[in-house]
Amino acid sequence: MGGCFSKPKPVELKIEVVLPEKERGKEELSASGKGSPRAYQGNGTARHFHTEERLSTPHPYPSPQDCVEAAVCHVKDLENGQMREVELGWGKVLLVKDNGEFHALGHKCPHYGAPLVKGVLSRGRVRCPWHGACFNISTGDLEDFPGLDSLHKFQVKIEKEKVYVRASKQALQLQRRTKVMAKCISPSAGYSSSTNVLIVGAGAAGLVCAETLRQEGFSDRIVLCTLDRHLPYDRPKLSKSLDTQPEQLALRPKEFFRAYGIEVLTEAQVVTVDVRNKKVVFKDGFKLEYSKLLLAPGSSPKTLSCKGKEVENVFTIRTPEDANRVVRLARGRNVVVVGAGFLGMEVSAYLTEKAHSVSVVELEETPFRRFLGERVGRALMKMFENNRVKFYMQTEVSELRGQEGKLKEVVLKSSKVVRADVCVVGIGAVPATGFLRQSGIGLDSRGFIPVNKMMQTNVPGVFAAGDAVTFPLAWRNNRKVNIPHWQMAHAQGRVAAQNMLAQEAEMSTVPYLWTAMFGKSLRYAGYGEGFDDVIIQGDLEELKFVAFYTKGDEVIAVASMNYDPIVSKVAEVLASGRAIRKREVELFVLHSKTGDMSWLTGKGS
Repeated sequence: MGGCFSKPKPVELKIEVVLPEKERGKEELSASGKGSPRAYQGNGTARHFHTEERLSTPHPYPSPQDCVEAAVCHVKDLENGQMREVELGWGKVLLVKDNGEFHALGHKCPHYGAPLVKGVLSRGRVRCPWHGACFNISTGDLEDFPGLDSLHKFQVKIEKEKVYVRASKQALQLQRRTKVMAKCISPSAGYSSSTNVLIVGAGAAGLVCAETLRQEGFSDRIVLCTLDRHLPYDRPKLSKSLDTQPEQLALRPKEFFRAYGIEVLTEAQVVTVDVRNKKVVFKDGFKLEYSKLLLAPGSSPKTLSCKGKEVENVFTIRTPEDANRVVRLARGRNVVVVGAGFLGMEVSAYLTEKAHSVSVVELEETPFRRFLGERVGRALMKMFENNRVKFYMQTEVSELRGQEGKLKEVVLKSSKVVRADVCVVGIGAVPATGFLRQSGIGLDSRGFIPVNKMMQTNVPGVFAAGDAVTFPLAWRNNRKVNIPHWQMAHAQGRVAAQNMLAQEAEMSTVPYLWTAMFGKSLRYAGYGEGFDDVIIQGDLEELKFVAFYTKGDEVIAVASMNYDPIVSKVAEVLASGRAIRKREVELFVLHSKTGDMSWLTGKGS
């Protein structure tokens, strides 16, 4: 992993097989009896694998010239439970002391580069202060999401009361480590009309499922299909940074999919699933048989159903193309955003610098009210008003008026008329599960796919994950919930993959999400639906606060701005199975002018 002291220990077996080149003409017949080009095309290229297509990952046993070693501190410089960033000349390392032992790891979270020294150390892992990803301090392995990569683990030795760290220069500069993965050794990969695993949907759940299978040594065929024209990308960035180009959003490069034999079919729409014959049919008539199926189709944005809904320049944001078009058309123009949830507010914040005016229309009396409560919602609304955003609350759109087919005005039910050249609709989403209606795979009345803790549907061998599922939330008494968060989709994709391999894994992640507006981040952990009280510590006006959401005498969620790492701390406590009582929080708010959080981890009183 980047160390270079002792003689090499045996590593996990890497399976590297060069597949025999098949002649193109020998396409196998598809299930429909006709040869289908789609059967061997992933991203429009026939699949052939060669060992030289390796991705650049550091060699597990670097040469001595590639290594750097330094004394970083005295053994007594760190207390148990302490973390420190130390410099090795070629880069920094996170040094951790836990139960009397020293560990040295990469110092930045591979997800978005957060400094892990500001995170939370607990139960043998460090949790990122920004978005809650967790890394095992003994191995550097990613144990909870978001993100895909792990940390490098460096070698530590103690001589004459001094702590020495030795590391590979390459690993110090890379700051991330992709786990060892199997390659595809199926001779029919890329050619035949059957696959071992078929994954419908290439968001976080689909991608993590495919990667987990390879990490666990699965070397049979995996096909990932998506409606999108792109390889899997970082969707949460779409509404936070609308002019980001698709290639900047990619979660993995094209070479990655090729190297590990994960076939991606882009612009591929599944129209029917035949569970009896274990077969799916695509819109173009191509049929693909599977042994195991993961359904991760995500959701489709709701649209307006008012008069004039067909005028031009009214958008929902689902793809990079949608986001890019909105920015292009909004420059110097009047923008109306319908819906003051996460998507609507992120888009509004981003467009204030670009557009001539930004107005927000919302049914509730404050933004985020159901999610963050009245007081936090009002404080955020004030931040937006200070940035020239105009709000039209407790009303909705009754008509979109155009001129020569293009949007010119938005008419509200309150009979107000707002000038608008561009309208962005962010009024929620519905599960994209219409194609499953006749399949025999269970759907609830709202179209969600109910799964158990192992992400299994009612049909054996068929799993589901991501925004389209409801699942039992372990720490809320197994209440069946739908949590359309990026981090949850990662976790569910992993559990689905583990159970395809009969590992009997269960969902136990504490939900974690974030939003960013005007350069300020709000973090949130837990599941706050049904909260009956909000206890706030800090200053809402200054946007430096933590809000605890309670139901009865229990804390069920927490949100904060400029108060790190409290949300990660609460997430870690909830993940450990300990309940946080309302009384503890009330005492904290009453006595803590210092922001001391030792009560949370059971240290101090």
